[in-house]
Amino acid sequence: MIIGLALMASHSTVVAKTVSVNSPNDSISISITDDNDRPEYKVLFNGKDAVLNSRLGLVFESLGEFGSGFDIIDTSQSSNSSRWQQPWGEREWIEDNHNKLSATLSNGQYQFTLEFKAFDDGIGFRYIVPKQAALNSTTSLNITNELTEFSVPDAHNATAWWIPGRGWNRYEYLYNTTSVNKVDRAHTPFTYKLASGVHLSIHEAALTDYAAMVLDQRRDGTLKADLTPWSDGTLVKTQPGFKTPWRTIQIAEKATGLLNSDLILNLNEPNKLGDVSWVEPGKYVGIWWGMHLNENTWGSGEKHGATTSETKRYMDFAAQYGFDGVLVEGWNLGWDGSWFHNGDVFSFTQSYDDFDIDAVSQHGATKNVRLIGHHETSGSVTNYRNQMSDAYDLYKAHGVTQIKTGYVADGGDIKRVDENGITRHEWHDGQFMVNEYLHSIKEAAKRGISINTHEPIKDTGLRRTYPNWIAREGARGQEFNAWGTPPNNPEHTAILPYTRMLSGPMDFTPGIFDLAPKGLDAVNRVQTTLTKQLALYVVLYSPIQMAADLPRNYVERLDAFQFIQDVPTDWSQSVAVAGEIGDYVAFARKDRASEDWYLGALTDEDARKIDIKLDFLSPNKQYQAQIYRDGEKANWKTNPYDYVIESKTVTAKESIVMSLATSGGTAIRFKAL
Repeated sequence: MIIGLALMASHSTVVAKTVSVNSPNDSISISITDDNDRPEYKVLFNGKDAVLNSRLGLVFESLGEFGSGFDIIDTSQSSNSSRWQQPWGEREWIEDNHNKLSATLSNGQYQFTLEFKAFDDGIGFRYIVPKQAALNSTTSLNITNELTEFSVPDAHNATAWWIPGRGWNRYEYLYNTTSVNKVDRAHTPFTYKLASGVHLSIHEAALTDYAAMVLDQRRDGTLKADLTPWSDGTLVKTQPGFKTPWRTIQIAEKATGLLNSDLILNLNEPNKLGDVSWVEPGKYVGIWWGMHLNENTWGSGEKHGATTSETKRYMDFAAQYGFDGVLVEGWNLGWDGSWFHNGDVFSFTQSYDDFDIDAVSQHGATKNVRLIGHHETSGSVTNYRNQMSDAYDLYKAHGVTQIKTGYVADGGDIKRVDENGITRHEWHDGQFMVNEYLHSIKEAAKRGISINTHEPIKDTGLRRTYPNWIAREGARGQEFNAWGTPPNNPEHTAILPYTRMLSGPMDFTPGIFDLAPKGLDAVNRVQTTLTKQLALYVVLYSPIQMAADLPRNYVERLDAFQFIQDVPTDWSQSVAVAGEIGDYVAFARKDRASEDWYLGALTDEDARKIDIKLDFLSPNKQYQAQIYRDGEKANWKTNPYDYVIESKTVTAKESIVMSLATSGGTAIRFKAL
């Protein structure tokens, strides 16, 4: 639902050398110029440089550059003030207030348009190359370069938090913290802080039928769009009438301002699926962590995890403790041997002999617990596409409404077989795979199925347009603590909210209670306290959350497990109430189904105290604050299980001081009285 008003402000056919547009509150100003015989843009924030003059343009194989030699020949401006409703999300209603500037440029033969939108929380811009006299719909266009730049002021003194782009491990890296001028090639969201204290994050929105953008540093502080190529070296294959994804820059005075931004969602198209009441947020358990701990195997044998009996046991546990789904990995043929390389032999309709999909789905129905499907492609996407219709039909017939898909393969090693039967190898974030991921979403939607993509293309807000794209991975998740070299460090989840999470929900799989299965001194263990694991359910947003540990470990600590049972996954409001990038973060979220609020706070390797005002609570109402916090002697290295559970009555006029241990956290349920 969209409610609002769009007003046309002005239109001009006068040749302009410099045109500008401001955000509704005038804090952000964008100017576009052709003064240097090429289009450039500049951004001011509160009157000071946020982005220095930066180049714009596209280069085509057959047409050359759309940039140098092009002049602004026409401009138009409009304003929009509206609000729209999310079917599920961090908040139910989102405000879309922006001013738009469109500038048409021409070199006398060809034309293209630059479209800028200025919001109070940042900007978005994109290129539009329309059909025109010299370019009809049958013209094939290959993009060989995108000239877009983001010029960072005083890059030597600006701090960036980033992961390498176009690496073998896709997006699954620990974050680097360096000055901006030390960045090489980086994925987006790319977050940085200027010496002035202003926070910015570069990303993109509405990535469809185009290559993903990474950032390549040229001269110090000049970050250039670097599009991920096809296997033949072409960046984008398109035709006249196309629009690029939005290039986005979120801008805020404080780090928490980035967390409270809706810019990415606002730059996506509205829901195209119609009634999506079948997309259901929720919490699940699964046959998953045991494989990462080597207690079970994905492949067949005496340690096989995905058996009928084991699935029924998990379903019974889920029913007893209020979980609505059980994820089962390793049920289908193809896991034996080196499954990382088994993409061509996976069957998505045939199960191992010890897994009876009829029996488990019927058992789940009696318990009101659904089977959550799983498809691992190992990057062999042609094999998956060939079976996709039958595989989704099978799941639909058994009441499966959510599927976790996996694309485990090194970056650049996605295997496709082209129309001539020739094997090609593509990047996860090239144009081919951008379209392939979306194809699975559309096919699933036809059957009332939601998709949780692992090893995905990065999120760019398409959950607004396709609300069944319910979650993604796209960063280092919990499993790295079981076998990663190294495991996730204490600051990792204090960086994720300001970087990866700006793009959308993440299936991080929190909730590990046995933090050190091999002992506290083992390399592979969870580097947090137990209550930090609880805080993750509020801090790292996802409409589907997993209680990732083995059932026996929850039974041992049912008092702490109560928070995981209580915490919802669908919110009417969310607000970041405190934080600094890489140090700490605190989120407050209001349950969409009740008057209860929840608070999650976590810190890096440093213990700290955080004073949080409770003014997000409803006034004139009392709440029982059910607090799960680190004990006085808690320490992630030596004493991660020291926690305290207590309660007290509070109101919106009060504050709570939270003492967070090293790599610690606090989780609070504010139950309305």
